[in-house]
Amino acid sequence: MSFLLPSGLVCISMPSFIVSNMYLFQSERLGFRNWQKEDLVPFAQMNQDKDVMEFFPSVLSAAASDALAERLKKHYHEHHFTFFAVDNLEDRAFIGFIGLARTPYKTSFTPCVEIGWRLKKNAWNLGYATEGAKRCLEFGFSHLNLTEIYSFTPCINYRSEKVMQKIGMKKVGEFAHPKVEVGHALSQHVLYRISKK
Repeated sequence: MSFLLPSGLVCISMPSFIVSNMYLFQSERLGFRNWQKEDLVPFAQMNQDKDVMEFFPSVLSAAASDALAERLKKHYHEHHFTFFAVDNLEDRAFIGFIGLARTPYKTSFTPCVEIGWRLKKNAWNLGYATEGAKRCLEFGFSHLNLTEIYSFTPCINYRSEKVMQKIGMKKVGEFAHPKVEVGHALSQHVLYRISKK
């Protein structure tokens, strides 16, 4: 269990000590933080993995990956949340992102805050996405005082949809993603939502 102190430090209750502000908050196995320069190379490598990017229109170039990291970092400074860079606490290794972001395009359900995740392949099938997403929902509802959070993915991305179901989200419909070409296999998305209890 951890919580933010007024100074920006993180207090962790077991064991009871103060950690530097490396992590904004933690789950049992994961640390959540803003983006830093050292993330760029492993993030670019992850975004060039065809398996990781299977349900996106294309892999990202190093420049596009760097630009995405910069946007996520800026999003945190503007809104105090983002798709956080995530480390495995056991070895402090960067494994991808899990977090919250404001959806930047118009659809029938925006403006909204979405929850999302993208992890390196060696971090798959270990329960990290579910664990991290649950912790981010808690952060969103208790710390940010959000009233509802959305998530969406291409209809054929069953693994991500399963995570949405595991964290208690409910399917509320489908939509054609405005940033994906009409008729593309990834155009049609499932839409999930969860409300503050």
